[in-house]
Amino acid sequence: MADFDLVILGGGTGGYPAAIRATQLGMKVALIERDKLGGTCLHRGCIPTKAFLESAEVLHLAGRSAEYGVTTGSPALDYGVVFQRKNRVVDQLHRGVEGLMRRNKIEVIRGEGTISGRGRITVNGEGPAREVTWDHLIIATGSRPRGLPGVEFDGQRVINSDHITMELKRVPRSLVIIGGGAVGVEFASMYRDFGAEVTLVELLPALVPLEDREVGEALQRSFVRRGITVKTGVGVKPETVQVSDAGVALEVGGEGATERLSAEALIIAVGRGGVVEGIGLEQLPGVRQERGLIQVDEVMQTGEPKVYAIGDVVGGYALAHKAWSEGVVAVEHIAGLRQRGLDYRRVPRCTYSRPQIGSMGLSEQEARQQGYSVKVGKFPFQANGRALILGESEGFAKIVADAGSGEILGVHIIGPHATELIPEAVMARYLEATPLEIGTAVHAHPTLSEALAEAALSLEGRPMHIAH
Repeated sequence: MADFDLVILGGGTGGYPAAIRATQLGMKVALIERDKLGGTCLHRGCIPTKAFLESAEVLHLAGRSAEYGVTTGSPALDYGVVFQRKNRVVDQLHRGVEGLMRRNKIEVIRGEGTISGRGRITVNGEGPAREVTWDHLIIATGSRPRGLPGVEFDGQRVINSDHITMELKRVPRSLVIIGGGAVGVEFASMYRDFGAEVTLVELLPALVPLEDREVGEALQRSFVRRGITVKTGVGVKPETVQVSDAGVALEVGGEGATERLSAEALIIAVGRGGVVEGIGLEQLPGVRQERGLIQVDEVMQTGEPKVYAIGDVVGGYALAHKAWSEGVVAVEHIAGLRQRGLDYRRVPRCTYSRPQIGSMGLSEQEARQQGYSVKVGKFPFQANGRALILGESEGFAKIVADAGSGEILGVHIIGPHATELIPEAVMARYLEATPLEIGTAVHAHPTLSEALAEAALSLEGRPMHIAH
């Protein structure tokens, strides 16, 4: 008999919720973690980054306080306090996760786990190595930041997201950021509010290229108004990167033109790669990899029937809540409760730049490429009373639907508190609601949520507060 019904390799936001769900279903569970429970999201990613961004938002609002009739004097940034506050938030959440493991009677095994054969894993920690046997295994080892070929991170001049959230306790005077995805634009927004000169470089034609094109265009216009230099359709030449005591210089170019950039620091935000090396996958010949990602079916099962993988190691959106949900899918399939996986069109995507982005499902471009007959409804926050009260009226809400069936294909919001508004769209798709049902549901006034209702009514040809 195996030591555990289920062993989970990795205690991040994919692994630890899977462990909780498994104990709820009566399984004996071990969670192997080499660092701190909570993983990248809690300690080096989502939580610390958003704590920094909240400080940036407060600084921005303090600088505008006179608009609201509040005189505060000239605001100043104390980055040491910002960093300490981030640590307090992370520490409180970390203690909470540790407590959850105790309350759910999950055995946490500290150390480096290496698969030593079918049904076996060896853990090397502070004491003697321990072999653990399992009936089922979930691989949830997460990811690490990718770099540029031949360019080494040093944590001071050439940095990634881990360095920013864990080590860098100063605000560089100037920054070049390579990568205009969610991570890159969040750091661009944050450091600009903190007073840095920021240049943002993206290889593809628009910022946040995984989002609807109109969202990326709106974000770029906003960034340019804020004094962020944005260069899209431009690639970096890694061999030109030069690091000195004065800073970093490099060349970027596109369509035959080359430009030399320099700054105090360079942030590389070009994505993340799954942690699959050194965990013993070669001991499980049925676990197939492709381009550094573990291949799974819709219920997260690998080619080894008792081995599952979730989160960043399987690709797709690098989102904590996606990993969390995939872990629940895997556990419930092991328990015989589920035969279907996630509908990834119902997984929200959130970017906490200023303005924020919240989205779900297909962009308008993707919907058309997939052959849908598309209807679109939009509503600008400039016409929303609550947005004007907040003094944050940039952006819009946009709904993409199938013209024939009324199926909601995608929802895209850029503007104030967009990340808090997108769950309504997720719930609507979950319940198979139509745009008309969203639009005719009573939304409180004045609220930002009215923008989503108005976009839905616009799609149906009956807007209330914009001309049709």
